[in-house]
Amino acid sequence: MDVQILSPEVIQDTNFAPTPSSAIAADLIDSTFGTTCIDLTSSSLDSSVLAFSDEWFAPASNLTNPKPPIRRPGVFVPTGAWYDGWETRRHNPEPYDWVIIKLGVASGKVKGIEVDTAFFDGNHAEAVEVQGCFEVGEDADTQVVKKDYTGWKQVLGHQGCGASRRQAWKADDEREVTHVRLCMFPDGGIARFRLYGQVVPVFPTPIEQEIELSSALMGGMVLSASEEHFGSSKSNLLLPGRGVDMGGGWETRRSRSPGHVDWVIVKLGARGRVKRIIVDTAFYRGNYPQAMKIEALDDGEGSPDPEGSRWKEILGLRRLGPDKEHEYAASNLSNVEGAAYTHLKMTIVPDGGVKRFRVFGIRL
Repeated sequence: MDVQILSPEVIQDTNFAPTPSSAIAADLIDSTFGTTCIDLTSSSLDSSVLAFSDEWFAPASNLTNPKPPIRRPGVFVPTGAWYDGWETRRHNPEPYDWVIIKLGVASGKVKGIEVDTAFFDGNHAEAVEVQGCFEVGEDADTQVVKKDYTGWKQVLGHQGCGASRRQAWKADDEREVTHVRLCMFPDGGIARFRLYGQVVPVFPTPIEQEIELSSALMGGMVLSASEEHFGSSKSNLLLPGRGVDMGGGWETRRSRSPGHVDWVIVKLGARGRVKRIIVDTAFYRGNYPQAMKIEALDDGEGSPDPEGSRWKEILGLRRLGPDKEHEYAASNLSNVEGAAYTHLKMTIVPDGGVKRFRVFGIRL
């Protein structure tokens, strides 16, 4: 992924044509977007729902929950049956209901859209459209929620939706957006909304300032891993914060073979000099790895071979403890003085769970 630097002074042309889209089969959604994109509207990135037309039965904030939707049959709340999603009232007098979401990153390029109507059957959305805008400045959020705001441009044209299913579309788009508006025709329910894309970060100045090179907010990406078990995602490793429970990290299955290791490869948001590293085992108490080591390489594009010969060890094998941030300063690292890297590989021994992997340094 090429990460472009976006400064607050960037002014771009918003008079663009609609983006072409193509449907993706439900069983191909994760493989299509999982290694090249992140969910730009995920609440784990601190995205926010700014406004909505209605949320009578279930709140719009459920749309950005990174966890899969669940069902609680027989459970009722004052407005009716409990649903894990966004549901509006019946008989909408307007053509559609809508929700406006601010991305959890400075801005991003949209590559795909997913609308999941899980467990909405008979009350699901019949169709959707998605619009985007690029709006920066202190009053950006105030501007985009105004009824007469004219900056919305089509990202996904009118698409029909089915009951209780995942449905997604490609939308290869080179324009940056900061906010999106999901339009639901005419009313009903949607469990999850995912906006797959690539981050366009705002890097701080001066360039000598230390930043978290691996952060998802800076365009960092987890390219590959030996495995992902227990429903955990390797991409969780680069999220901000330390999470709220053991469910928001990367955890591998128990190994039964002598000499087994697991690994994960991270592409930094910018090529840089590594100054310190944090490996966080927050909430992993009886299932943290016994130890880990870290290697790095300067590779540009592509997904490096995990068994390749070009990896350089920058941190030898270190023991890990439960529920703890393990910080390694420059004095603990090797092969980093005067060196620049684009990718890091963390190997855990023999298996277990890691909450966050943070790489700090100076971008070049």
